[in-house]
Amino acid sequence: MAISVTKENYAEITATELPVLLDFWAPWCGPCRMLTPTIDAISETCDALVVGKVNVDEQVELAQQFGVMSIPTLVVLRGGEEVARSVGVRSKADILAMAGIEA
Repeated sequence: MAISVTKENYAEITATELPVLLDFWAPWCGPCRMLTPTIDAISETCDALVVGKVNVDEQVELAQQFGVMSIPTLVVLRGGEEVARSVGVRSKADILAMAGIEA
């Protein structure tokens, strides 16, 4: 299961040598709900990636910090720095490729 990311645990979650995939979402967002099974599958099967979910309604500061204007937004971090971003529903293969991981 993906980790719920908050402003309180953000630094701890992103302090890793593994790439970090952040899924900015909201429970009322239809496309976000469509993407959830894909994000959950990645978090359960991919040990080479830390997967976190950021609820934009509850974590407004994090959403603002990343300049999230539309959801779902996926952000990949390496060493705490953003290296890739996409907006909208993506396939598992596309998301893994964005993170630099072979499907």
